[in-house]
Amino acid sequence: MTQQRPPLRPLDDALLELLAHARLLAGTDSVATFDADGRVLAEDLVSPLQVPPQDNSSMDGYAVRSAEIADEGVPLLVSQRIAAGGVAQPLQPGTAARIFTGATVPQGADAIVMQEDTETLPDGRVRILRVPSAGQWIRRSGEDITRGSTVLERGTRMGPAAQGLAASIGRDRLQVAPRPRVALFSTGDELVMPGDVAPGAMRPGAIYNSNRFFLRSLLQRLGCEVQDLGIVPDQREATIAALRDAASGNDLILTSGGVSVGEEDHIRPAVQQLGSLDLWQIAMKPGKPFAYGRVGEAHFIGLPGNPVSSFVTFLLLVRPFLLKLQGASTLGPHALQLPAHFDWPRADKRREFLRVRRDAEGGLALFPNQSSGVLTSTVWADGLVDVPAGQTIARGDLVRFLPMAELLA
Repeated sequence: MTQQRPPLRPLDDALLELLAHARLLAGTDSVATFDADGRVLAEDLVSPLQVPPQDNSSMDGYAVRSAEIADEGVPLLVSQRIAAGGVAQPLQPGTAARIFTGATVPQGADAIVMQEDTETLPDGRVRILRVPSAGQWIRRSGEDITRGSTVLERGTRMGPAAQGLAASIGRDRLQVAPRPRVALFSTGDELVMPGDVAPGAMRPGAIYNSNRFFLRSLLQRLGCEVQDLGIVPDQREATIAALRDAASGNDLILTSGGVSVGEEDHIRPAVQQLGSLDLWQIAMKPGKPFAYGRVGEAHFIGLPGNPVSSFVTFLLLVRPFLLKLQGASTLGPHALQLPAHFDWPRADKRREFLRVRRDAEGGLALFPNQSSGVLTSTVWADGLVDVPAGQTIARGDLVRFLPMAELLA
């Protein structure tokens, strides 16, 4: 009697279940702020100082008392010169201070007149050509950061701007989540590596292993330490041995291929023999044969073998899983509502993700071939359109757009 397969899991339900298994990795790493790009903060960053520390000039010009300049053309003696990093003396009444961008505003001054609005006189005095208003061109102490404020919260994924912000409060080292350790391998006797066999010498049925390249790159972008185990033959015992070895010392085993229902798909039964398979087959297109389970202490995720299916399921499922392991506060992209500049009249029972890109008119153009084997669509596209199950799209409809730039960050 044939065992009935369980129904396909809705994507949102599958993602919630997957994330429920993603427990924060133990411990923290101390890294130089220079090296923190892509890492997830394991602490709140609280500022011990004001930024800027004192009132300073946002222009090259002259610091003045605005009340002393009631009309245009007032001449003032220049009593001091203040460069960035220099020490400012209190401003003497009836004088101006030559000042440069970033320099401390002297006590008594309440405005900066930019040098374009002044004229230097032969006797060294400066003529003010425009009446200033109190506070103009002055950056106030603490207008960026106040002492005691949290500038970056635990769970923030660091980027260049955040690194600069951490440095601006004096942090040269940061406590961050540890890097997930990921074992990666592909299955399939048809797979060969570029460089091992020339295109003209490929045997019938052979294909180059593209998945291994983009998956490894995606993992490294997410801060993972990758143990690349290569290509495993389509044999049950070889698959079991590879999984057993990969489970030792890794947080996650990530595979592509071998998770469907064919006689040569050995990943799923091998995982069940060694551990547990908790999630299998999702109602999404591309990417139905997705699997999650455990092998020993390691998480296991099996991706489909078709390259677009593997690529899309990584972005929508594996990426948030890995970010949650690191305690990231933001797991998914920010969706946009944009007009479709195409028709999609074929409703599917599964939720679909179409490869699209923004056009010059501000809408979305569709890649003409949406097959799960057409990897060129992922290079051409700058995002995915999320199409609910059973829904069609008519030109001009607003659709949910997921920017590729965020999915690949």
